Amino acid sequence: ENCLLIVHLLTSGSLEKLIAATQTKLKLEQNLSDMMQKMTTIEADLKSYKSQAEELWKINKAQDEQLKTLTDVSTATTSKMAFSAALGVSVGPFQQDTALKYQRILTNIGSGYNPATGIFTARVRGVYYFRYTMYNNNAGQPNSVVSLMMNSQKLVSTWDTVGNDNHDSATNAAVVQLEAGDSVFVQLWASRVLYDDGLYYNTFSGFLLFTL
Repeated sequence: ENCLLIVHLLTSGSLEKLIAATQTKLKLEQNLSDMMQKMTTIEADLKSYKSQAEELWKINKAQDEQLKTLTDVSTATTSKMAFSAALGVSVGPFQQDTALKYQRILTNIGSGYNPATGIFTARVRGVYYFRYTMYNNNAGQPNSVVSLMMNSQKLVSTWDTVGNDNHDSATNAAVVQLEAGDSVFVQLWASRVLYDDGLYYNTFSGFLLFTL
């Protein structure tokens, strides 16, 4: 009777349920195994990404330090600007206003002054001081007019065109704010003259007070 009961249970669907449960268990175990493998892979990827991120951070930090060093060197170099130059020869008259080319370089720290053009070019934005002297003539009617120019703008001037005296000298100066690339020079007016010789009566000087 017991054998008949077992056969009856097996043939009444219990065997199918047992097989289905076993298959479900096997699938769950397989899915769990697959999930564990994926988690292991993800964990390895995360470790790799973390390592790469740390390496990139180190590289960026090193580049930032290099950039800071270069910036500090550049600022230190360009923030030291000073020049002084003298004329040494008589000039004029010219048919038009002309930039004076002071050829004897006394100082030119930062290479802002160009003797080929007579023009000082600001390297950095800042406040600058400029000064020039003007000597008119050794004899005869004085005929000297000179202006300190910033780009195309007249800043200050000196004038001596009246009287029978000679050996007259004049000077003027200005403190101006310049942007990088701005130009400053001394301009002799059209039809005017300057006298100079080896004693260098006419000079042009300037320097950076501070950056902005």
